[in-house]
Amino acid sequence: MDDMSVEIKALQAAPFCAGLSPEDIGGIVKVGRPVTFDPGQAMVEQGDAGDGMYIVVSGTAEVDVGGRFHKLTAGNFFGEMALFTTGKRMATVKAVEPVEALKIPAEGFQSFLLSHPAVALSMLQAIVDRLREVEQRIDAWMAS
Repeated sequence: MDDMSVEIKALQAAPFCAGLSPEDIGGIVKVGRPVTFDPGQAMVEQGDAGDGMYIVVSGTAEVDVGGRFHKLTAGNFFGEMALFTTGKRMATVKAVEPVEALKIPAEGFQSFLLSHPAVALSMLQAIVDRLREVEQRIDAWMAS
């Protein structure tokens, strides 16, 4: 991931970046650091300390939440709760194929948010959307 434009394109596809200025997206890229994972490699494991969020830049990963699985592709993100609160990871995420991702560390991102309120608002909206999605999954699971 030598080309920052690939990371910027992935961020532009991420729901929490919708409507953000190019400057805000560039700032997020600067806070983050590129990471890569081989197929089958855990990106994070349930019970690990949450220390940041990941945005998939390329490849496919799979989230396992208590035996329920779903796929993540370019522009998808996970671990957003770790940006705002300490706690353990609630899911395991593994690369299905080679994955390039941008890891946004909590410490650096919190400082960044203080001077970029549009990003904070966009993140809040994305987190509310994610909570609604989880609620719908729980409702569907309970109904089955």
